[in-house]
Amino acid sequence: MIDFKNGSVFKLKFTEKPGFRDEVQPLLIDGEEVALAFEGVRDFVVFTNKRVIAVNVQGMTGKKRDYTSLPFNKIQAYSVETTGLFDNDGELDLWFSGDLGRVRFEFKGNVDLPAIAKHIAANSL
Repeated sequence: MIDFKNGSVFKLKFTEKPGFRDEVQPLLIDGEEVALAFEGVRDFVVFTNKRVIAVNVQGMTGKKRDYTSLPFNKIQAYSVETTGLFDNDGELDLWFSGDLGRVRFEFKGNVDLPAIAKHIAANSL
């Protein structure tokens, strides 16, 4: 499983590259659709209508992958910190039931974090 305690794992920016959607397609269940994708240096995160799928690219070649599924129905609370005048990084904190606890995603640039929070709220019921 991905070490979510390491904040530097996910410094994400929005992407529309189809490769990320294609890669998680075999993991999706009936009725599940990819809504948003964000990429880091090597890792990426995909938001579907049912969960967050975080992909940790491992090894020198990047062929080894760790896929972590974070279902919306296990989220107990979330917090959004938008960008400011001098701070261009935004943050999304998700608190999950069970041992996982808090998961933090950091976003670079102009990412509509309130829209992501709305997406989570609308799909976690």
